[in-house]
Amino acid sequence: MTVPARSADLAAQPLAHALALHAQCYTDPAMVAVDRRWIFDRGWQLVAHVCQLRAPGDHAIADLGGLPVIAVRGADGVVRVMHNVCRHRAGPLAQCDGLGAKSLRCRYHGWTYTLDGQLRTATEMAGAADFDVGDIRLPQLAVRVWQGMVFAAVDAAMAPPFEAFVAGIDARIGEDRALDTYGHHHRVGYDIACNWKVYVDNYLEGYHVPHVHPELNRLLDYRSYVTETAEWYSFQFSPLESGEGLYGSGDALYYWLWPNTMLNILPGRLQTNRIIPKGVDRCRVEFDFYYAPDDSDAGRARRDADLAFSDVVQDEDIGICEDVQRGLASGSYTAGRLNPLRENAVHHFHELLRRVYRDAAFPPVS
Repeated sequence: MTVPARSADLAAQPLAHALALHAQCYTDPAMVAVDRRWIFDRGWQLVAHVCQLRAPGDHAIADLGGLPVIAVRGADGVVRVMHNVCRHRAGPLAQCDGLGAKSLRCRYHGWTYTLDGQLRTATEMAGAADFDVGDIRLPQLAVRVWQGMVFAAVDAAMAPPFEAFVAGIDARIGEDRALDTYGHHHRVGYDIACNWKVYVDNYLEGYHVPHVHPELNRLLDYRSYVTETAEWYSFQFSPLESGEGLYGSGDALYYWLWPNTMLNILPGRLQTNRIIPKGVDRCRVEFDFYYAPDDSDAGRARRDADLAFSDVVQDEDIGICEDVQRGLASGSYTAGRLNPLRENAVHHFHELLRRVYRDAAFPPVS
């Protein structure tokens, strides 16, 4: 498995002279397998929020870069993330999120597992020679619950240490915005005709906001818009003036965590984005909304307004991302210079990608 770009395109680049990533990294079908093996299987990915998993049997499904998984709170209170793939013939244990399940039953042939992944019954298998349900379990992933969010790693030995992955974020968010207290979960998904990296690139800079998002630009102070990078994440910050019908005053914090998780934190609201690759030129973006507890009429009205406003912004992003994918695939584009002031987080993402792709193209000899 090799990376199709030239070695010169993968060399580290200083921000002041940096070029964008080579177009081939977004358009070559060979990159799908490279990204799965070298990025998604080796990273921490967001699965769910604890408000979706409050009681034993509550469960949520997710796609981790091509691996179907299910997060389940067990009878012992522990949250586990397991392969959502039956060990019989690969059917799903669940096809949607759910509450209070007593067991996990394959939707294909009815094989049933306990909430901790042990096979309990296999329908009509009594005559199978040397078959023991006790020998079969669903594979489990490494799990960390942080700020109320459940993260999992397919290959924990190759993933960064979780403490380094989120280092410094707790202090920046602060205790008054503890995200584990949020609820009122709502999901919206979008299927987009672009490579997953195109969508991440777009998220990582406010450079396009005045040109693509007129309504959002009126809420943010573009002149005060700041972007900073850490080892495994970057964040964007802006003062916010939205009026009491939406978020009120305060600030907007936008975190991106390697490789495909976004946390959009506004007063009284957490919105998470998961970018799921679906092919070299397709991805799915799942938006999960969580809100501070408020069952009043005004609280419901603010939530409705937030969902409507978010949909406007996403429609704008989808349009430009699909245009960019067409440009990358056109044969016209050669990597352009990045803006050191406004695209430092894009550069940070591209440098992480280049490092991974160098390792994939030139793996060390054991």
